[in-house]
Order: sequence, then structure tokens, then C-alpha cells
Amino acid sequence: MTPSRPHTREAGAGPAVVCLHSNASHGGQWRALMARLAPRHRVLAPDAYDSGASPEWPSDRRIALADEVALLDPVLAQAGDAFSLVGHSYGGAVALIAALQQPQRVRALVLYEPTLFSLIEADGPAPNEADGIRNTVAAAAAALDAGDKNLAAKCFIDYWMGPGSWDATPPERQAAIANSTVNVRRWAHALTTESTPLPAFTSLDVPVLLMTGGRSPTSAHGVARRLLSVLPRAEHVVFERLGHMGPITHPEPVNEAIEAFLQNHA
Repeated sequence: MTPSRPHTREAGAGPAVVCLHSNASHGGQWRALMARLAPRHRVLAPDAYDSGASPEWPSDRRIALADEVALLDPVLAQAGDAFSLVGHSYGGAVALIAALQQPQRVRALVLYEPTLFSLIEADGPAPNEADGIRNTVAAAAAALDAGDKNLAAKCFIDYWMGPGSWDATPPERQAAIANSTVNVRRWAHALTTESTPLPAFTSLDVPVLLMTGGRSPTSAHGVARRLLSVLPRAEHVVFERLGHMGPITHPEPVNEAIEAFLQNHA
């Protein structure tokens, strides 16, 4: 299968930075970061499959993180011989696989809670630290099977952002989020069945900024802890008052940390 070209936002000039968004979002989540980095960097923010203005997933087969990386090929080519990767949540997992595929091109890696749940599952079957997201996906999938996209979105958003978050989401934003959750099984399959073992990440000998939120779910913390145990040049920053969606709900402190890191390493 030859993937289509993703829709990509671009700003600035200088060393390239490619920003990968979370699930139920699109590249526009990085607008504030793009504006902040543009004076010194060329910033590219693509939309993933079925997100923003990018193409729909072109088949009925299960999705893999390698397929998401393949969609990014023209964006990474546009970024040139060397670039930095920024990834949030699902985008962080994609960034990790992309970096493993071509480490010689990656100058630096910035991750906010990459959701590579396969690293938890590899340590042993349930019950484990992925129980919360596994149960959330099952509940969202059941809602989708019953034809209730709003309930599926509520399950998903409230898991990541806390109870009541879906009800507090502005109505004009709810429809797009609810429509995106039809892919919840695909996302979960890609993240829980990724075959890359934890020791593979010891080969990423590049500067890494790994950020976590103090109020994030156990599943996100479990992935981060495992990665921090093997990434050779990782710096860990904790935002005690933020949750998993910190780059969206509180972009200022997160973007400030990203900018400072890239100034030193990109």
C-alpha cells in the first residue's frame, strides 16, 4: 500500500522540527509551539490518518505504527537530512518508531507521555498498568457497536482528562472528537501490539526530553518509566499539576520546556 501525502502545516526557517499530535486531535494542536519556534526553526506539523485534512485510512486492515511512519515519509523528506521530532501521546509513540528507523537523521527527540502500551504488555499479562486504557477502549468500542459515538468519546476523553471532561468540552468541538473515536480499536491495536522490544530503544543515542504530567493515568506513567530506564540520553521533566493532555490544556509551560530543550540540542 502506498500512503497518500498528509496535510501538513509549516512555519519558520532553520533546523527542522516535525511535530506529531495525539489521538482525537490534529496538527493544529501545535499552533502555539509553531509560532514560538518559527523564528529559529522550520516547523512541520502533519495530520495523521483520519485526522484534520489528511486522508482517511485507506483499507480495512489493522493499523500499525510503521504505517503511520510511512505516511510521514514525504514530510520527513521535506524536513531534510536532519530534524528533531516532537510527539505527544500517540504521536510520541509514532515518533519513537520513526527515530528507530532512521536514527542518523534525528537530532533530538521530544516526547510528552508516548503511549507505547506494548512496553507494559511485554512485562506480563493483565492485571498490569495498562488495565485502565484497556478497559476504556473496551467501553468505547462497545459504545461504538451500539451506535453511540458521543458515549465512546466520553469514555476516551474522561479517561485521559478526568471525569466530566467530555461534558465540559465545548459543543462545537465535540462532533470532530466523537467522529475520530471510531478509530479507537485501530489506535489501541497499534499501541498494544507493537513488536519493538524495550531494549531496542537503547540504540537511540540522541538527546531526549521526556515530559510527564503528575496527574496523568497510570498507563502513561508506566510507559514513561520503562523508556527512561533504557534511553541513554534522556532528561525527564514532570509537570506536577498537568495531566496527559498538558500540551493542549496548558501549552505555555510545555512549549517553554520544548523551546529551551531544542535551543540546546536541535
